[in-house]
Amino acid sequence: MEQSVQRAWCLTMRAEVLTQGSVMEESLDGMVLMWAGLTLLLHRLIGGLAKTIANEAEGVPFRFTNDLDFDEGGEIYFTDSSTNFQRRHFLLSIFSGDDTGRLMKYDPKSGEITVLLRNLMFANGVAMSKDFSFLLVSETTKCRILRYWLKGPKMGSSEVFALLPGFPDNVRRNSEGNFWVALHCRRNLPTSLALSYPWLRWVLFKLPISIKQLYYVFIGGTKHAIAIHLDEDGKILEVLEDQQGSTVKLISEVEERNGQLWMGSVMVPSVTLYALDNKL
Repeated sequence: MEQSVQRAWCLTMRAEVLTQGSVMEESLDGMVLMWAGLTLLLHRLIGGLAKTIANEAEGVPFRFTNDLDFDEGGEIYFTDSSTNFQRRHFLLSIFSGDDTGRLMKYDPKSGEITVLLRNLMFANGVAMSKDFSFLLVSETTKCRILRYWLKGPKMGSSEVFALLPGFPDNVRRNSEGNFWVALHCRRNLPTSLALSYPWLRWVLFKLPISIKQLYYVFIGGTKHAIAIHLDEDGKILEVLEDQQGSTVKLISEVEERNGQLWMGSVMVPSVTLYALDNKL
């Protein structure tokens, strides 16, 4: 897709194509947050220099800040995928079973950062519910979505929202209050065994193969794409899949707007527009 189209999508849809893993989001007070991997930046829409508003929590520096969303009061909920690995080493973070991921909240009024969940295995996408009563967070290595309650009798607790057939990346809410989850790839036999048996993970690391070859083991040898539609209770409503990757590959985000899905990838320089009345 042409560069101008990619750039437009990046500026309006929280794309990750041009920003290489960064996320830009318009907040309630007319500001844009920019993810830069190690810091949380604040930048005025009218221009000017970006300001670092946070680079650590509880004395532990951010190492792989990943995604964010807002509540109705403008507080920011975000993830740090790992305190040991940076973005370029995401595969090692998954295969090593690293569990240092965190879900955090930033209060722009006080400047305070609160760790809500810790010991997550690759904390990833974040999405607020339509009524702001709960927040979803992808736990990529465990192939699941967690729900963290912000209101009600379960406030402050978390639970499994959905178990998925692959590794979830970003999760996005649509106008109806349902969610789209982009799966980076399906879970296959080698990855299932490696994640179940720590000794096997280290055997894989010791093999005389490159990271690129290890990545192909991770995705099952084929660059494919899966988008899963969940309702507000975690029930699967629809699965869209390009098994051979003939049209869409390795998606990291799915945004629904006006009956269409916008799909982007941090691995493949492309943006795909898909009408929901079609079939993959």
